[in-house]
Amino acid sequence: MSTQITTEQIKELRDTTGISVMQCKRALEEAEGDMNKALAILKKTSSDIALKKVSREVKDGRVSIKTDGKKAVLVSLHCETDFVARNEDFTKLLDGLTEKAFLEGIEKMTAEAKDMIDPIIQKTGENIQLGEAFLVSGEVIGSYVHNNKTGVIVSLTGGSTELARDIAMHVTAMRPEYISQEEITEDVKKTMREIFEKEVAGVDKPAEIKEKMLLGKMATYFKEKTLLDQSFIKDGEQTVGKLLEKAGAKIKEVKRYSI
Repeated sequence: MSTQITTEQIKELRDTTGISVMQCKRALEEAEGDMNKALAILKKTSSDIALKKVSREVKDGRVSIKTDGKKAVLVSLHCETDFVARNEDFTKLLDGLTEKAFLEGIEKMTAEAKDMIDPIIQKTGENIQLGEAFLVSGEVIGSYVHNNKTGVIVSLTGGSTELARDIAMHVTAMRPEYISQEEITEDVKKTMREIFEKEVAGVDKPAEIKEKMLLGKMATYFKEKTLLDQSFIKDGEQTVGKLLEKAGAKIKEVKRYSI
């Protein structure tokens, strides 16, 4: 004779897991009313469902940052659609992963992420994957998240949290590839020289003029790609480098991630 499953049991299991009523009912029936066994069944089911969806492309998602001014963690979580990225279960999952990374470390969070993610895959019906996760620490930390899709953490030596946040906002908008000119490798310079040489090759000018044009193009290109040389978005009259110099600050580290 089969065990009678009550509405109260189904409600309790649903409240605990957030999984659909029918899935909770089936799990309780299979577990013959044993709540712990039903939870184990649902956990296995969610893992099986996640395995089936793992090959589906995750093109959307969210970025989250948690900071206390001295350290910050950035965690990204990917899903298939913006609809799920805005889903409350998805946002709570990302908050939980970020909190765990901040309090217990990225390694521990990463190790435990699958068990946290699988039930949400079961609820949403989409593939969900943990993306990049970074920890940045330092004397002064500032961060900025734009539209939940792009996150930037800036660590400074000297300056203030407000300055670090302003630079994080700048990095979000301007997307520099280098912090300073010193980071630009000879290989990159060589490649860009070859590209710009083709651009000036057809110009009817003497060789020395062409060389000046070439060097000018390269200088402009790398200035636009280098954070310290970029015009500050809040004040185009000064570069980010000058802004830092006035504040007696230097950039220690920059992390940017975009979905």
